[in-house]
Amino acid sequence: MPRLIPAASLLGLLATWQLLAWWIASPLLPAPLAVGRVLVDHLSSGELPRHLAITLARLGLSFALAMSLGCALGVAMGRKPLLDRVLDPWLTLFLNLPALVTVLLCYVWLGLTETAAILAVVVNKLPNVVVTLREGARTLDKGLLEMAKVYRFGRFKTFCHVVWPQLYPFVLAAARTGLALIWKIILVVELLGRSDGMGYQLHLFFQLFDVAGILAYTLVFVAVIQVLEWSVLKPLDRHANRWRK
Repeated sequence: MPRLIPAASLLGLLATWQLLAWWIASPLLPAPLAVGRVLVDHLSSGELPRHLAITLARLGLSFALAMSLGCALGVAMGRKPLLDRVLDPWLTLFLNLPALVTVLLCYVWLGLTETAAILAVVVNKLPNVVVTLREGARTLDKGLLEMAKVYRFGRFKTFCHVVWPQLYPFVLAAARTGLALIWKIILVVELLGRSDGMGYQLHLFFQLFDVAGILAYTLVFVAVIQVLEWSVLKPLDRHANRWRK
């Protein structure tokens, strides 16, 4: 029975949407069937899959760069107080820098290029990863680290058996929040300076006041992100918390 609740909630949302569309009777709020027809048309033409693949490629590259750089820098700041004091003002600055400003500056300085687009997304995500991993590095059990040193584990073995199990929940938390943040930023990046991708298509639909197209592309992108959440991140989360059972 509990598993039916999400399905019933979605059906209620669709019913509410249909009733509002019928009551308003305006192209500004198309009915679910109208959005579905647009979705099928763009899927069959190959237009939607092409733009979705481009956006997901940008998302994957930006996510990998932000996570790898952020994890390395966050752990270093958490373990080295001097480095933390030097870089903490920079971290505070970038945490409070609006995403739109970062995107605009990257395009102004580097041009409307793919490098500028990826860099804008990475710069917006990087501070959040650094903060999360810095806190994780600060909570590492010093007793376990001393034990590894006494038993001469070596750096690789110490990382695999002592450091990584303690950092894993923090890495996962950074990944989950990062995915939620990056996919929103990447649409803005594509809207402002790219000639392909889901954000670019949404911009075209906006210019044409094509609400059905906007909703169709948005629903597909949200669905893909949810599939990634359920199929990848949630199983990793269960794996990280298996010791609680």
